[in-house]
Amino acid sequence: MDRQMILSESSVMGVRGLQGFVGSTCPHICTVVNFKELAEHHRSKYPGCTPTIVVDAMCCLRYWYTPESWICGGQWREYFSALRDFVKTFTAVGIKLIFFFDGMVEQDKRDEWVKRRLKNNREISRIFHYIKSHKEQPGRNMFFIPSGLAVFTRFALKTLGQETLCSLQEADYEVASYGLQHNCLGILGEDTDYLIYDTCPYFSISELCLESLDTIMLCREKLCESLGLCVADLPLLACLLGNDIIPEGMFESFRYKCLSSYTSVKENFDKKGNIVLAVSDHISKVLHLYQGEKKLEELLPLGPNRALFYKGMASYLLPGQKSPWFFQKPKSVITLDKQVVSMSSDPESRQEVPMCTDPESRQEVPMCTDPESRQEVPMCTDPESRQEVPMCTDPESRQEVPMCTDPESRQEVPMGTDPESRQEVPMCTGPESRQEVLMWTDSESRQEIIMYTGHESKQEVPVCTDPISKQEDSMCTHPEINQKLPVATDSEFKLMCTNPEIKQEDSANVGLEIKQQVTMVSDTEILKVARAHHVQAESYLVYNIMSSGEIECSNTLEDELDQALPSQAFIYRPIRQRVYSLLLENCQDVASTCPAVKEWFVYPGNPLRHPDLVRPLQMTVPGGTPSLKTLWLNQEPEIQVRRLDTLLACFNLSSSREELQAVESPFQALCCLLIYLFVQVDTLCLEDLHAFIAQALCLQGKSTSQLVNLQPDYINSRAVQLGSLLVRGLTTLVLVNSACGFPWKMSDFMPWNVFDGKLFHQKYLQSEKGYAVEVLLEQNRSRLTKFHNLKAVVCKACMKENRRITGRVHWGSHHAGRWGRQGSGSHRTGSGYSRSGQGQPWRDQGPGSRQYEHDQWRRY
Repeated sequence: MDRQMILSESSVMGVRGLQGFVGSTCPHICTVVNFKELAEHHRSKYPGCTPTIVVDAMCCLRYWYTPESWICGGQWREYFSALRDFVKTFTAVGIKLIFFFDGMVEQDKRDEWVKRRLKNNREISRIFHYIKSHKEQPGRNMFFIPSGLAVFTRFALKTLGQETLCSLQEADYEVASYGLQHNCLGILGEDTDYLIYDTCPYFSISELCLESLDTIMLCREKLCESLGLCVADLPLLACLLGNDIIPEGMFESFRYKCLSSYTSVKENFDKKGNIVLAVSDHISKVLHLYQGEKKLEELLPLGPNRALFYKGMASYLLPGQKSPWFFQKPKSVITLDKQVVSMSSDPESRQEVPMCTDPESRQEVPMCTDPESRQEVPMCTDPESRQEVPMCTDPESRQEVPMCTDPESRQEVPMGTDPESRQEVPMCTGPESRQEVLMWTDSESRQEIIMYTGHESKQEVPVCTDPISKQEDSMCTHPEINQKLPVATDSEFKLMCTNPEIKQEDSANVGLEIKQQVTMVSDTEILKVARAHHVQAESYLVYNIMSSGEIECSNTLEDELDQALPSQAFIYRPIRQRVYSLLLENCQDVASTCPAVKEWFVYPGNPLRHPDLVRPLQMTVPGGTPSLKTLWLNQEPEIQVRRLDTLLACFNLSSSREELQAVESPFQALCCLLIYLFVQVDTLCLEDLHAFIAQALCLQGKSTSQLVNLQPDYINSRAVQLGSLLVRGLTTLVLVNSACGFPWKMSDFMPWNVFDGKLFHQKYLQSEKGYAVEVLLEQNRSRLTKFHNLKAVVCKACMKENRRITGRVHWGSHHAGRWGRQGSGSHRTGSGYSRSGQGQPWRDQGPGSRQYEHDQWRRY
């Protein structure tokens, strides 16, 4: 594998310019280490503790994908074998691996996500241009990971018995937090953010030699020595250089000012290396002089980016960590998406205490974090009512917080001060979660903030209102990733008290408004189940739909110039719409009133400026659509039938239930997918069906070594796209199966059991040339019977939908676009509708944020 390719790709992740700086200017911070020796040292230092490495799986996908062929849809048997060898190597030396996957894209990083997806689109265009010109796979310098690799890697690792977790926020934060809290041996990944986090040691996956278990450890302490900084300064350096939250251009002029005044510039240093040194020099020699005396906004050109800057800084603070760069006496609390940054410090304990500050009186009111401390509570006098008010003492700061009494529950509630109204605000505790809730308006951003503090995690987390949807997004983090945590729900966040001093009608004037957290689903029990499946990497996209109503799908190898094949984003959209109807149960009766799901799906012509707003599509399940509680929680044997009925209804294939039930495993799920594809896409022909079925049958009898040695005669661009299309269909099956309560075994549609890229390519080329079925099946008679049975199931089901699958020689002129002129293929999304000659509705959809309902996708 080309290590330089991996380094160049991964260097875009994390802090801008830091990867190159380390390699060219500070190579001494990289130390060769051996995992076996490190594990032995760890065991001697911590007897009885298993050496554990936290793996950022998303950083490792390129390292793990060792098969030579990547263009045909994926060499999944080879890939599974490579993963097995990776796990075995570490297990043999007594090292435990914990794998983390990204479970969502944070809003602060959406712009960066979009930027990378558009860059990938340009790379894919070059790949297809190369294929058409040379009829071969491009070199490794144009390598593009197969579609669905991240999704199926989760299930592969779980199949191999590994602990695999899916994040509820950005995975790198949870990786760094887990490594710190569990005293792990280190973090294995390829992201310079791990040099910034103050956590356990960071090891490079790109430099790992699996045979010897040697790799490179990047030492943040040595980095600090080279830059004249301390570890607590690294988040400030990262934000000034630019990262996934702070755009690189935000401080570009500031960096060049630092560079011009930097006196130690050397000609042999590269430009970016100079900038890293110059900014570090400015931090150590200028900013340090005013640390604790002036705010960062007085020292740096933050301007309107002040909140974003503090957000970026706080994103590196792990649970329990503080930053010396947050000014001691601010005028107002800085509110972040994931954390509320404490900006005050107790002069005795030197520990920071969250404060609410009245900007006019300049008096600070500390917020109590332990109202049930069982300590004596002193009393003070309310200046208006002249009644004594109990005070709660913060255990760290020794400062007291006034408390009010909830008129309904008669429970005492700690008080904070609203920075604008100068009125006390109750910090209320949910009855179940025992989490304090404080709401106020940030005096500068004018955004409403709902902050709650979990007494177990001791972390303050805001729930912020989405300015577009006007819905509040839960921003919870889980302190113990391996525990099933409660789901943030309406009932848990509902305020149990009101401030007697502030009337409801006055809330708008003082900038306060009591709201409940809004999720797409209100059933707390179902949300907890969905969340548990999500965290344990047992489902795909289900929790994202139910909690935030926002999902994404990265790039697929699709030829933007091939107008005959629609994008997978549109082909599988009707399935997703029916899943939305199932998961958002309150939408099943009146679909028009149900909120749309935001889809960030990459397809040709989509600039990704906004998400596509896709509404649920009602489906018909024999006997009625069962509830999620029935599908997920009912263990009665007869419910399995209902689960399968619901799954088939998502594919609109209820009428083909009997035929599909007669198909043996693992071909049942594949047949379901093929029927759906051939009903949807008119430009798929009989030769394509033969290739799909033949490769699945032949795969069952082939070893990994046989697949490695397989070489197609040449590479066909259409076959490349069909391979990726099928794999995306398999990921869609994962979604549907998860939503319906797992009526089928996940193993039945794992690609290493039903698909191989090179094998499919070989069968496609043979079928295209008109080879007999016996040749496609490699003269194996036992496969011939199965082939005809599977073909009959697919063709019969398609005929029920008025779709007759014909060979290429039977095509009329309306199919000529695939082989000659462009722009004449057709695409179905409903049963029994046709819109021949209407061009390609899937290729030029325009910008996002359009609302899509099923009527727009029917053909007339």
